[in-house]
Amino acid sequence: MLNEQIFHHSGLNLNFATGPRNGPALVFFHGVTRRWQSFVPLIPALSTRWHIHALDHRGHGQSSRAKFGYLVRDYVRDAVAFVQNQVQGPVVLYGHSLGAMVAAAVAAELPQQVQAAILEDPPFETMGPRISQSALLSYFAGVQPFAESTLPVGALARQLAEIPLTTPGKTGSIRLGDTRDMASLRFTARCLKQLHRDVLSPIVAGRWLDGFDWAAVSQKITCPVLLMQADLSVGGMLTDDDAAEAERLMLDCVRVRLPKAGHLIHWLQTDTCLRLVTSFLESLEISLS
Repeated sequence: MLNEQIFHHSGLNLNFATGPRNGPALVFFHGVTRRWQSFVPLIPALSTRWHIHALDHRGHGQSSRAKFGYLVRDYVRDAVAFVQNQVQGPVVLYGHSLGAMVAAAVAAELPQQVQAAILEDPPFETMGPRISQSALLSYFAGVQPFAESTLPVGALARQLAEIPLTTPGKTGSIRLGDTRDMASLRFTARCLKQLHRDVLSPIVAGRWLDGFDWAAVSQKITCPVLLMQADLSVGGMLTDDDAAEAERLMLDCVRVRLPKAGHLIHWLQTDTCLRLVTSFLESLEISLS
């Protein structure tokens, strides 16, 4: 059973869930617009052998809204402080999307503490200036007005389904509801109700990666890494070029491609994700000192 607590950092109250001490610390960092509950599909299986911590990023879930500071590097600062001061001791990190970039940066910053990292489809350059070349720009611009919504979840989900997604260079659009089922859109709606609208401003402006050099971060990571790459044709965000470069730069990286898996691997292919993650975790030689 998990309970929620507050970590105080730089004037912010950061909400996190934590479970029983059944092993070494395993810390989860979710993707942008989501909250720690994104990892509910994985937590029951992993909590039997690990001490789970799952953080709500600033501006997300039950964490404080920041007056400014929603670049990737701002989330990294929070996460480094959380791992150093709240979790303490040897730790394994699991991050999805934004959380994967955060996990990579924490691993680079705290090489003595971080024993391994699991990176699920980090977007890297896809979510930088390159965002203007994809349907992602229309998605984030489309959902931003619904952040902090007071609508009931069901009504909000139905409105989200009608958001038009467009790709530069292509004619026409498709509905968001044609790419996601309504159950998933209800979860998205619940997350958006707790999302600070300013979170999305640097993404839409193409400035989200300002001050974050993912290649330099990758080169500093010395621990074992599991890099899971989703399929671009069904919504994945990690390109082959970026994945290959990250794999080359990291000292000990296992890269696994997942054909036909969308960006949310842990939701869309939960069994496969758990198999890969468990195999990786059980291969580790964790130092508890």
